Amino acid sequence: MGSESPTNPNSISEGNRTVYPMSPPEIDKRTAEQKAIDDWLPITSSRNAKWWYSTFHNVTAMVGAGVLSLPSAMANLGWGPGVVILILSWVITLYTLWQMVEMHEMVPGKRFDRYHELGQHAFGEKLGLWIVVPQQLICEVGVDIVYMVTGGKSLQKVHKLLCKNCKDLKTSYFIMIFASVHFVLAHLPNFNSISGISLAAAVMSLSYSTIAWAASAHKGVQEGVEYGYKATTTPGTVFNFFNALGDVAFAYAGHNVVLEIQATIPSSPEKPSKGPMWRGVMAAYIVVALCYFPVALIGYWMFGNTVEDNILISLEKPTWLIVAANLFVVIHVIGSYQLYAMPVFDMIETVLVKQLNFKPSRMLRFIVRNVYVAFTMFVGITFPFFGALLGFFGGFAFAPTTYFLPCIIWLAIYKPKKFSLSWFTNWICIFLGILLMTLSPIGGLRSIILNAKTYGFYQ
Repeated sequence: MGSESPTNPNSISEGNRTVYPMSPPEIDKRTAEQKAIDDWLPITSSRNAKWWYSTFHNVTAMVGAGVLSLPSAMANLGWGPGVVILILSWVITLYTLWQMVEMHEMVPGKRFDRYHELGQHAFGEKLGLWIVVPQQLICEVGVDIVYMVTGGKSLQKVHKLLCKNCKDLKTSYFIMIFASVHFVLAHLPNFNSISGISLAAAVMSLSYSTIAWAASAHKGVQEGVEYGYKATTTPGTVFNFFNALGDVAFAYAGHNVVLEIQATIPSSPEKPSKGPMWRGVMAAYIVVALCYFPVALIGYWMFGNTVEDNILISLEKPTWLIVAANLFVVIHVIGSYQLYAMPVFDMIETVLVKQLNFKPSRMLRFIVRNVYVAFTMFVGITFPFFGALLGFFGGFAFAPTTYFLPCIIWLAIYKPKKFSLSWFTNWICIFLGILLMTLSPIGGLRSIILNAKTYGFYQ
């Protein structure tokens, strides 16, 4: 007979171990420390946002300068498939965004403030982290690098248009000028502190989208306009179609920051945050539709398959209007950069403070954020063609986090009845999302291969 271990009325058995809980003072101390850290971290430090904050945060996150390439994507898709894919993407992403808003507080008394926390609840502590975090980082860091290049190139266009006799400066210098703004703005502590910048960015996105379609409409349908496919060969048409599929689908990629935005809205059992958040999301999606649909459809209608990758190039004149549109793009991507950087700052600062036991301080934040801005600037300068690479790599990250990961999490947690409407809807979204994840990188890879000879480092 083995001897029995002494029992303690307060002990808790965990498998073969006996765990003795902490005394109340220790618990209070730990809770106070935890609260102090949460009050310092960017996502959880401020929870007093109004519902309209979520509107312009979502517009800023979703409407990228990529909206200007939608007419070109339409030229590769054709009228029928183009319109269907535009509308289908809008509907599916609105549905998956609704799911995320609903799941934010599905456990009473707990809020999933970060995408990976929701993943951990659905798939387990370790697996959830590994499923969500790499994809989220590819999206957020990737988008920030693309915005570095976009901001720099837009400034370069303004310089060329306003100063025709000036000596041409390298794109690298303009990316540095654009980055200098972020070395200052990156030190704003949380989402609510960037709400003013985000509002300006949202207004700018609506402004340059309106310039794009209104100026196209004013120019009228061009002589000899054709709406057939650009490519002369069948493989060329198919690959262009895949590439355009990615362009349209990834225009709706704001899901990577939606839970983090919702975390800033106050919540109580009587008034959960999903009410004001959903109101903000619906308003944002109406604005997104007002940006995307007129630009894509009117741009393609006026210029046909000769439309440039960036519709502002097709417009050419008047110069002042094109300059204004490019400046609006710059202001918009300043706001978008900060919005996508905030969850990355939160991840880095969480690891440093909670796991590596650094003391939460201004100096820590100053170093972390400057290093991040410098890193994205350096990669943008080194690979000014990074946007094309993101079309390839982004396919593996944007499609899951936006189109079907919320559906998989929904099925894993709520377990809807087989063959019910919810079950069917989620599986259709998963099927279309996987199709998108498979096809769009094929088009992206071909685009990289064809254009590789024009790529240059440190241009």
